[in-house]
Amino acid sequence: MTAALGLGTYRVRAVEQAARTACADGLVWIDTAPNYKDAHQLLGPVISHHPRAMVATKTGFFSKAEGEAAVQAGLLTPQQVTAGHTLGPAFTRWQTDRSLAALGRADLVFVHNPEHSHLDRAALHERLRALFAVLEEFATAGRIGGYGVATWSGFQHGAFTVPELLGLAKEAAGSGEHHLRAVQQPVSLVMARPIALALDGRGPLVQARAAGLITFGSSPLHGGELPALTTPELAGFMRPGASPAAACLLAAASCPSLDVVLLSASTGQHWDAAKDAIASPLDPGQLRKVTDVLAQG
Repeated sequence: MTAALGLGTYRVRAVEQAARTACADGLVWIDTAPNYKDAHQLLGPVISHHPRAMVATKTGFFSKAEGEAAVQAGLLTPQQVTAGHTLGPAFTRWQTDRSLAALGRADLVFVHNPEHSHLDRAALHERLRALFAVLEEFATAGRIGGYGVATWSGFQHGAFTVPELLGLAKEAAGSGEHHLRAVQQPVSLVMARPIALALDGRGPLVQARAAGLITFGSSPLHGGELPALTTPELAGFMRPGASPAAACLLAAASCPSLDVVLLSASTGQHWDAAKDAIASPLDPGQLRKVTDVLAQG
């Protein structure tokens, strides 16, 4: 099986129309964040008309306007605003309230790139435990479905592991009945280590799936740069006749233990082409050959 296609809304043009196209498929994940321009405000009306769509947002990064509002609320200093990111528990509570007001609901709230805080490992874990406690309050009250961690390099650089996140969630909840529900990390032919590890039955995706968490792969085309780096020969090896973009998306979606691959698809044509591209997964042996070639440079 390939991963399901989900809509990532980072840098998506016409995000409202993109969301309506994705939601027409019914049971689909939409991934967003407060710092993705005006995505929250545009997505709210779409989400209200599509109850089967599942919504994931984030906490941590903030826009300039939201940062200024947080200063007015006494949650951040002007100096903290310049960083554009915070793991303050009070800010997380405030930002999540604002996100829910804009979106109407959230099935998941991800802690967004916690490694961006540059805290040492022990301090980062302490801060994550505090944030998880805040998000446990929201989940226990039925205001969110659960929470997770969306990371760019945290797993890769050893800032935390899936077992450690599960342990922190249990501590935050005060019991084994926690609401940690998902992890998200980049999965692509550029960020290929998660694929190689999963093919060996190891790594964060395998650990998360074994623990019953939902696994999300972000940036499958590496910000749109990957297709230009992919030769027609490599694309044809992965899927004869496939374009570089389709082949690269297929490779990410074929990663073992990956549940959802998030694509910033701006148009209906783009979305439909992506669905067709991942309809049939790559054989694990073939995918391993691709990652082996890339590892050799």
